[in-house]
Amino acid sequence: MAGGATAEPASVASKRAQAQSVLAQIQSLDASLEHAVDAYNLANERLAAIQGDLNENRVNLTIAAENLNTAQRVLATRMVAIYTSEETDSTLDVLVGSQSLEDLLDGLETVSRVSEEDSKVLSDVITFRTDMRQARARLQKARGQQAQLVAERAAHKASIEGQLGQRRQLLSSIKSEIVAIQAAERRRQAELERQARARLTAPQPLIPELAATADPTSSGSSPLPAAPPSTRGGVVGIAMQYLGIPYVYGGSTPSGFDCSGFVMYVYAQVGVSLPHNAAAQYGYGTPVDRSQLQPGDLVFFNGLGHNGIYIGGGQFIHSPHTGEVVKISSLSGWYSSTWVGARRL
Repeated sequence: MAGGATAEPASVASKRAQAQSVLAQIQSLDASLEHAVDAYNLANERLAAIQGDLNENRVNLTIAAENLNTAQRVLATRMVAIYTSEETDSTLDVLVGSQSLEDLLDGLETVSRVSEEDSKVLSDVITFRTDMRQARARLQKARGQQAQLVAERAAHKASIEGQLGQRRQLLSSIKSEIVAIQAAERRRQAELERQARARLTAPQPLIPELAATADPTSSGSSPLPAAPPSTRGGVVGIAMQYLGIPYVYGGSTPSGFDCSGFVMYVYAQVGVSLPHNAAAQYGYGTPVDRSQLQPGDLVFFNGLGHNGIYIGGGQFIHSPHTGEVVKISSLSGWYSSTWVGARRL
């Protein structure tokens, strides 16, 4: 029909439908992958703590060994003095009958006629020997914990890489369709960014539809008590500086972010220290009802496997998953169905 709209060819429509289906599969894979990434981050934080304990234990072991060596030299000098004297008391008997340092220490502890000086030397040796044994035990325990955490981290990394390989195969099969979809998404993101920046200069009221949407985690319970007014709206402008930064699992710098790494980095710019773990971040601040969200609030999804920063207008900014970039999304669809809660810092 002249001048009329031409319908999209069936083959193209089919490809686009296939692309959308694969993207849905990828999002589902990302949902499970994010839990593995967060576990990887947590293992790294624990590993750093263990390394600190390991270094401290090495120092303690060195000190204990030096103290023990000093006390043993003093004890040896004293035993030589006893042996070369004409003493025939029980202390000399213990010295002559001892086959090892263990025998000597055990025997001296039972002698009642040991001088005050001997008692002090003996007490030092026993104390330092105990300190060294305890320090060595702590060191061995720390080494074991470190080895276990390294193995866990390697297993998480292998799991993540394996799942990423599956996803790359899916993406390569529909590359051209994905490129078109991504181009459309970039245009949409540009418009969302324009709207968000406009809101920064003219804040909007609470979004009515958020208040009307049931919180999937509330089970019919009453809304949360009102949280103190947000003082963190300024982080929205900071967060938007990183729009387009690629997702990198374990990432927490402008060279690449994962979800909790992005939130941690942005809030660090305003002097707020957060852990690199979405579930741990949920323990900070004050709970906020979904109907009372304000810019700067942290929003959480997918069983605390994902989070981002609310920017107003029913939208939030986050680092979604591998193959994506820091972007703006709406609190609807999958994010609405997997909503967990929000926190105000």
